[in-house]
Amino acid sequence: MASPSSLRVIHTVCSHDCPDSCAVLVTVNEEGCAVKVAGDPGQPMTQGFLCGKVAKYLDRVYAPDRILYPLRRKAGAAKGPLTRGREHESFERLSWDEALDAIAARLGEIGEKYGTESILPYSYAGTTGVLGYGSMDRRFFHRLGASRLERTICSEAGGQAWNLVYGRKLGTPPEDFRLAKLIVAWAANIHGNNVHLWPMIEQARRDGARLIVIDPYRTRTAALADWHIAIRPGTDAALALGMMHVILDEGLEDRAYIDAMTHGFEQLAERAREYTPERVAGWTGMTAVEVERLAREYGRTRPAAIRLNYGVQRAEYGGAAVRAIAMLPALTGAWKCRGGGAQLSTSGAFVWNEQTLRRPDLAWASPLGHEARSVNMSTLGLALESRDQGNEGTREQGPAVHALFVYNANPGSEAPNQNAVRRGLARDDLFTVVHELFFTDTTDYADFVLPATTFLEHTDLQGAYGHYFVQLSQQAIEPVGEARSNVWFFGQLAQRMGFTESCFRDTPEEMIRQALAAGPDGRSSNPGMEDVSFEALKERGHIPLSFHREGFRPFSAGRVETPTGKIEFYSEALASAGSDPLPAFTPPTESRWGEGAARYPLEFLPRKADNYLNSTFANLAGHRKMEERKKQCLEMHPKDARTRGISEGDRVRVFNDRGVLELTAKMNSSLPAGVVAAGLDWAKLSPGGVNVNTLTSERVTDIGAGATFYSTLVEVAKA
Repeated sequence: MASPSSLRVIHTVCSHDCPDSCAVLVTVNEEGCAVKVAGDPGQPMTQGFLCGKVAKYLDRVYAPDRILYPLRRKAGAAKGPLTRGREHESFERLSWDEALDAIAARLGEIGEKYGTESILPYSYAGTTGVLGYGSMDRRFFHRLGASRLERTICSEAGGQAWNLVYGRKLGTPPEDFRLAKLIVAWAANIHGNNVHLWPMIEQARRDGARLIVIDPYRTRTAALADWHIAIRPGTDAALALGMMHVILDEGLEDRAYIDAMTHGFEQLAERAREYTPERVAGWTGMTAVEVERLAREYGRTRPAAIRLNYGVQRAEYGGAAVRAIAMLPALTGAWKCRGGGAQLSTSGAFVWNEQTLRRPDLAWASPLGHEARSVNMSTLGLALESRDQGNEGTREQGPAVHALFVYNANPGSEAPNQNAVRRGLARDDLFTVVHELFFTDTTDYADFVLPATTFLEHTDLQGAYGHYFVQLSQQAIEPVGEARSNVWFFGQLAQRMGFTESCFRDTPEEMIRQALAAGPDGRSSNPGMEDVSFEALKERGHIPLSFHREGFRPFSAGRVETPTGKIEFYSEALASAGSDPLPAFTPPTESRWGEGAARYPLEFLPRKADNYLNSTFANLAGHRKMEERKKQCLEMHPKDARTRGISEGDRVRVFNDRGVLELTAKMNSSLPAGVVAAGLDWAKLSPGGVNVNTLTSERVTDIGAGATFYSTLVEVAKA
């Protein structure tokens, strides 16, 4: 056993896709192995504890099935689903030099034959570190002339919708939730995926606050609430507008705040008159009395805070829903008090020097000589299946996709319309490179699989979308095997492609200083980061943004970063674009009110698992054990099961025109009748080798062109 004197503790930051961005203390022994991870007690958001996912993080770092060296598909090995544990049989090992040379040569050939826009990067938030998420990779693809990826799959619809109202993604500081007297968790499973906010909510409840959860599904958080409102999927805009109707009808609005801070109140009031409690009840499944009760409790309680999460915007008209919900604290003046307001994301507080970090100007040095066309990641199946000009999956015309680079993502599992994505990935003429830690649903289709690092194995800079601290994640251990970071990989590949720009040789420390826009004294010139420097971060680990130390109350006074300078109930930007400038409820195409409901009468919730992060952690035995109770189950209301002759434990087929999923029926009377639910898992670990995304569509949202996972109709029958 190592003596205490031989152990080192390194400050890192969890870079997985979570609002908490926890400070993680990693204990390393004298052999250089990590032996313990723990939450930093000195970081006010982390508070000394980690979620159940990251508390077991060393299981991921040292997993026996981790990819440890570069691999190339063997000649004659077909692309497609591979047997779990036998994936190596389809690949052969090679060195990094061999892999980089071969990939560079193939990219050169594809660019010459089809044009460089036929090369598509596909990445998202497998890491949210500033460097790992988007830095050297963006430089590389700009310089190459590859297509640009519109990263819409998770937060774009909600983020754009929020910014149409407020101009910037800011929100109630998490520490101030403890001051609230009413907390509304709207599509926010705080206990499952924002757990470090939970102690603030518990403190508020000890001081007399109430917690209301609005969610079609009885989540961990809903089970602990004072009132769980299980509305029908996609009806959130109707409920928010119905609350406005009651608030205005009973004079619960704050006219002084409205006059000083908002634009378009009269138009919004006119729109809200249409949404009577009776009409709203018909859409949401609530009673009119419940709509009135919710509106009165919210309108009369001071301070009241809303924790809004991105599940709302994964319906077809989710942008309108986010806009409507976001307007509620402006209508009641809730922003005026600490502990009031709302939080969707705090990411707008972190102003990185992205022009220097990502170098979009390099596109003019590419073979194109200009900015490349864009492809929406939410329509990846369309983009990969289309083989001619005018690809439906692209915003601009251009060549079909002939090369795909996947990193920080697992589209074979997570992208909508899984069968279309698989058909595209299986194309013989598609060259696919995947930078990953494990053999996923996506690596089964790769030509090259390259080993990636965990956050313990590289240095990065971290912001957050759930708090206001800048953090430095220091490399705690040497990469396991031959794993390499995104920064290293894309810098090396750029040099193999013959790109001579010096930026492709920048070190992580140099790039962090660039992101901070560090001056001669090393301190950042970015707004809010005046006291932040690389040296200070190395010493302290985390530093609050300067405005956060002053009792920050966003949108309480002053100018707002919208076209009118005010909080916009009426959006001038939408009006100029010919769209409805006011929020409204429109039933999703795939809903009980849609044309397809006669054939597919059940609304399907493809839920994220509590103990995975999207598809991350799904392959680890310890995490799968935590999900055991609901794994590979279809949850149904007993009424829906009875009408189909289905009992608890029966094998059932869940199907629509896009695919079929076979699961085990599990009764859940807390679901609204007409709604069924199942959890996201790796396809290769699911019955039939497909997961919930075999049923979801590539239809996109009203704002931001995001994915519409929660607007999906299905039918269910005994298998």
